[in-house]
Amino acid sequence: MKEKETQFSLRSRFESFKHALRGLGDMLSSQHNAWVHAIMTILVLNLSWWLGIDRGGLALIVIAIAMVWVAEAFNTVLEIIADVVSGKTYSDLIRRAKDIAAAGVLITAIGAVAIGLIVFGPRFYDRIYPLLHR
Repeated sequence: MKEKETQFSLRSRFESFKHALRGLGDMLSSQHNAWVHAIMTILVLNLSWWLGIDRGGLALIVIAIAMVWVAEAFNTVLEIIADVVSGKTYSDLIRRAKDIAAAGVLITAIGAVAIGLIVFGPRFYDRIYPLLHR
């Protein structure tokens, strides 16, 4: 079967962005953890600014933030598909799939925290230590 050839168009690119933004909105409106990620994203980026994190450190922080968001998005997709396929009558395999997807988010979040400690730790110490030892 021959695939339909499509030409590049700005209109189709804008449509793609519209769908992606709708997906982000769906995730934020249906997933409590997405709100936690949003709040943490804002806090971490503000902390980066306050501590004067350099471009390399900021790049690591942005990558860590993006990884957590992507993991949460894939976890959300898997949960939705599992609910549709199972009719919310969970078999052990569906439960395992959902648990493993959630574990992926947890592992990613732990990695992001580790990156945060490595990047922020020394700068945070430099800012806080003088305040504690006046």
